[in-house]
Amino acid sequence: MSVKSLKPLICLMVLILITGVACGSSPEATPEPPTKEVVETKEPETVEPVETEEQPPTSGAISLLQDVKKAIVQIEAQGTFIDPEFGLVLNGAGRGSGFIIDPAGIAITNNHVVTGAALLKVWVGGETSPRNAKVLGVSECSDLAVIDIEGAGYDYLEWFPGTIDVGMDMYIAGFPLGDPEYTLTKGVISKAKANGETAWASVDSVVEYDATSNPGNSGGPVITPDGKVIAVHYAGNASTRQAFGISKDIAGDIVELLRTGKNKDSIGVNGQAVANEDGSLTGVWVSSVQSGSPADQAGVEAGDIIMSLENLVLATDGTLSEYCDILRSHQPSDTLSLEVLRWANGEVLEGQLNGRELEVAYTFEEGEDNTNANDNTSASTDLVNPNASQSGDFYYYTEFDGGLSSWEYFLTLGEEQDFIAETANSRMRVEIDDTDTYVYFIYSDYEYTDVRVDTIAENLGRNNNNVSLLCRESALGWYEFNIANNGKFWIYWYDDTGGGYQQLWEGGSNLIKMGRDVNEYTAYCVGDQLTLAINGVEVKTVSDKNLKSGRTGLSVSSFNVTPIIIEFDYFVVSVP
Repeated sequence: MSVKSLKPLICLMVLILITGVACGSSPEATPEPPTKEVVETKEPETVEPVETEEQPPTSGAISLLQDVKKAIVQIEAQGTFIDPEFGLVLNGAGRGSGFIIDPAGIAITNNHVVTGAALLKVWVGGETSPRNAKVLGVSECSDLAVIDIEGAGYDYLEWFPGTIDVGMDMYIAGFPLGDPEYTLTKGVISKAKANGETAWASVDSVVEYDATSNPGNSGGPVITPDGKVIAVHYAGNASTRQAFGISKDIAGDIVELLRTGKNKDSIGVNGQAVANEDGSLTGVWVSSVQSGSPADQAGVEAGDIIMSLENLVLATDGTLSEYCDILRSHQPSDTLSLEVLRWANGEVLEGQLNGRELEVAYTFEEGEDNTNANDNTSASTDLVNPNASQSGDFYYYTEFDGGLSSWEYFLTLGEEQDFIAETANSRMRVEIDDTDTYVYFIYSDYEYTDVRVDTIAENLGRNNNNVSLLCRESALGWYEFNIANNGKFWIYWYDDTGGGYQQLWEGGSNLIKMGRDVNEYTAYCVGDQLTLAINGVEVKTVSDKNLKSGRTGLSVSSFNVTPIIIEFDYFVVSVP
């Protein structure tokens, strides 16, 4: 991974949702994520067989609006989920709706209602006792699921055979807000082919209507006045009277596949698009994982964020469109590369679906306060990858976005009261107000042998200041690449056993931007070769055999003028 590709990830703070709740908002007006309607329960119910008298006495295709209730089901999905807003929900019970399409108990609902649940309870037609059900197949991208309810002899609904037209009368049937009482709301079709891209689904087009819906209506049918199914309801916004359903023209073929026990456009997650505040990190938040699915076998866990699939960054537009386009371009058994952020501990894992399991590639580490007495900083968030091996891969990256944790400091000349180091606005600022002050900052967590070190430094003070990059710092000393923004530079070996500064080279370069300007400095320590690059151009290589390995760092020093004010934009240690 190149250094430049990392920068958008560093400002990771608190994830916020790409706002939007299934059955709670419009795909065209920033839909909310499909949170389940949580129902307060006491002890978990033991599902008892339904007594004979509660079985529907007869079964058949429903053709009257007043009979639709017989084929509508309320579904309670019990399990453990990790919500991006509320966190871990143990033994949670969310409720949605569904409808029966076969007298054998085959029913349709939404993927986000059932995927990842440990137990499904289903109430048929307002029954007082629940029945067990199992998931036959799901489509994450189409937000559809087919379940099989125990028992047989059910009344059922049929698809509307005609063309869906604007202005048609329609009804939403279901059990909104977790209420066990059946609800029917009326409206008209306002759009026959609306945009179906949302944070939790990717449908080519959906039906829009103005009937009132609420969370809990998810998965219920959108029906004609004679009880025929126009669409499967999956999103809505009660405040704007906009609601949306997956058209029967799209849902029909998918349902026929799912009822055979196969999944479509799915890896086994219940997910939704998320992003951080500035959009520099996006991905698919995993609320739950279906046991035995490709995601489960790869090692994906609830609370993970799938950042990329087949090396394509996901959810950049706030929807699942990119994620689903990849799944639709491959067979279910294809091996796909996978990159996941494990939000709970800051680990970034890489692996494959239908291939090698996820392994930690690098870590967002939060260090402890460890700065000098003049520093007002707090803990920082640094990016660490101790297993880097390819040229350009980073070992360590910081934008100083929280402080100087994992850093030490010392002076070779001057006093502590003569300088201030602090971090703000993702920069480290060093101010020196006395002459002849040399202060060093060392990244202390790791030692390296062959290494590349990069930084960007902006001069905000007097012209005669010096900025240094360090490598192989240890009890024996260090190598120092010292650049003055008056156009001169030096390469030193500092002998910490008593010899002090040993000059290896002195020179000048017109590549150095003098005065109040910004310069990019790079140092390479590879074998016996020490190379300095200024603003992307190598200016000098020297040889020295005294130091073999050690830590890396930065330095700022003053000579005969003040004030010295330097701001560092970032600091990177990488494979040369």
